[in-house]
Amino acid sequence: MNSYGEFALLYDDLMDDFDYVAWSEYIQNILIRNGFGKTSILEMACGTGNLTKELLRLGHTVDGFDLSHEMLAIANNKLSSYKSKRLFNMDMKEFKMDRKYQAVVSACDSINYILDEASLKRTFSSVFQHLEEGGIFVFDINSEYKLKEILGNNIFIEDRDDVFYTWENQFDIGTGICDFYLTFFISDNGTDYRRFDEHHREKSYDVETVKSLLSEAGFSETCVYNAFGFEDITNESERINFVAKK
Repeated sequence: MNSYGEFALLYDDLMDDFDYVAWSEYIQNILIRNGFGKTSILEMACGTGNLTKELLRLGHTVDGFDLSHEMLAIANNKLSSYKSKRLFNMDMKEFKMDRKYQAVVSACDSINYILDEASLKRTFSSVFQHLEEGGIFVFDINSEYKLKEILGNNIFIEDRDDVFYTWENQFDIGTGICDFYLTFFISDNGTDYRRFDEHHREKSYDVETVKSLLSEAGFSETCVYNAFGFEDITNESERINFVAKK
């Protein structure tokens, strides 16, 4: 089963509860708090370009990359009117750009898709190398609490007019990995349905491990917040935001 293959065509409709305007404004506040105005940004795992669009709207220059060709095709169409952007097909675990940036951004728990600490450290090192001196790395993760207690070992079902899907999750305590098994039934005419399946995997990381790997990659300091604000995290924080400075 693939990840973000045919699902890319449904992604924007099914993720309509994500407030990308608020997310971009949160990142904007982080940039301002760190002394940045209009910023050169590299967005990792940019998906269909929803956050990219909002960052461009705020006046930033954005390069984005994603592993999914299908997601990038949608992003390219969505962002065709913006000249201050470039899109690339690359993997977070091994990417190389032709310039450095004032900020690197990764949203929507994309970091959880990196399934081992060695690969995560390699990603952090690549980010560090692509940042200008004094630049910042802004990213979020799904917390262990969310993956284990809320998503893990649960089944979710949604029935819309032309899409029915099931989302079955299995959390492995030993590996800290949550497997997401999604089955979609889609109708183009309201009567006949076709099926496709996707398999996604996310790994839970505790905050201290992430901070340690950032430090080993060269980052000088890291702030941790309960995402979409600047409050301290709790044991029941579901999404955790990191701001690491070079």
